[in-house]
Amino acid sequence: MNKPLFCILLGLMLPGVSFGADSDAGFAAEDSYPSTYQPAASEPLLLRNATVLTGTGARLEAADVAIRNGRIEAVGVDLPNPDGHTEVDASGRWITPGIIDIHSHLGVYPSPGTASHADGNEITAPATPGVWAEHGVWPQDPGFTAARAGGVTAMLVLPGSANLFGGRGVVLKNVPAVSYQAMKFPAAPHSLKMACGENPKRVYGSKGQAPMTRMGNLAGYRSQWIKAQQYLQSWEDYHNSDDEDAKPPQRDLAMETLAGVLRGDILVQMHCYRADEMITILDLAEEFNYRVTAFHHAVEAYKIADELAAENVCAAMWADWWGFKMEAYDGIQENIALVDRAEHSCAVVHSDSAEGIQRLNQEAAKAMARGNRAGLDISAAEAIRWITLNAAQAMGIATETGSLEPGKAADVVIWNQHPFSVYALADQVYIDGALMHDRNDPQLQAVSDFMLGQPAAGE
Repeated sequence: MNKPLFCILLGLMLPGVSFGADSDAGFAAEDSYPSTYQPAASEPLLLRNATVLTGTGARLEAADVAIRNGRIEAVGVDLPNPDGHTEVDASGRWITPGIIDIHSHLGVYPSPGTASHADGNEITAPATPGVWAEHGVWPQDPGFTAARAGGVTAMLVLPGSANLFGGRGVVLKNVPAVSYQAMKFPAAPHSLKMACGENPKRVYGSKGQAPMTRMGNLAGYRSQWIKAQQYLQSWEDYHNSDDEDAKPPQRDLAMETLAGVLRGDILVQMHCYRADEMITILDLAEEFNYRVTAFHHAVEAYKIADELAAENVCAAMWADWWGFKMEAYDGIQENIALVDRAEHSCAVVHSDSAEGIQRLNQEAAKAMARGNRAGLDISAAEAIRWITLNAAQAMGIATETGSLEPGKAADVVIWNQHPFSVYALADQVYIDGALMHDRNDPQLQAVSDFMLGQPAAGE
């Protein structure tokens, strides 16, 4: 019997068992550990009379944002309210999409920062693509609450950068929960974390193991991609076989992840600093016919901004971190602005920090200011995309969130003043239309069970 047809028939006979396109290739893992996220209850809202940055490049004065059923219903000036939405006076304040951090380690390197909490780096082999960051996420991390108070509504939690292939990252909704599944962004793709440069060769070279050099890094990537191609081919041969007694190939968790990249189902987030190495990685991706979604840190991205734009590759960067190791030496504060000015570019501001995630609006402001000092004329309406829509695009969730457009999730922040001011504070933070943080209401400032137990522990 033709095996894809057999899989379809078996799926009809076994309720709850999925044999879709992923499983036809032998990758049952794609349906494992599903999201159980459910939006909190919300009411129809009409946020009135604010300066609105839509995330699409527009700035609207004295504008309104209408929300219904957890979705953006409309954005405009003097919106009617025939259905009696609850109105919120936002006069003198600013509204933006919820902030999105594309590079976070919250939950896998939570606070308190103890060895027992260090679950972000599986430093047992230079290639560990079979591990998933979500399996190490601690939802009680107080950092989630602090980030939400800073306007962060979603994030990509990644493994660390010790390995050539660090494992899968997971997109989370920044909501209070007791399980990571209840935070997991529905239908968001996984991302494979990869790392080039100093980290892998330092970690393993110091042990007298490969890789010890950048040459070893590249050889390590190539050998794993060759295995992934063979793994993918073995499943294709199995499904195309007319032998009814043929046995399926043995599952391999590492190869499932890499094969998912080759099939285009899993994104690639690549830790890389130097321009020459980023170009080499693009050549590597061409050799094995996969896409790099974004280079992270990318302190030399300004040198190859046009090349990145031409390849449709995002660059996720810090505003002003550099010089802390040799590969980070040649950074400039205009980096983000110069990447952004390239036609069809995708510049993103990231944190890679439990503290920095709390002020990503100010990090974007610094990058905007440096760009303007260089004569690039960047507006707030453009710069807000670095921490909203562009991040969502590079995480594969831009159809759902990242901008204030009708039909998208109502992930919204009301700021007490210009969001790029050093004095800006998030007054209210909505996720799927539900008020998840209110600066003026202690009842809407979530505290994790871990933190609730601290006063009692000290008595």
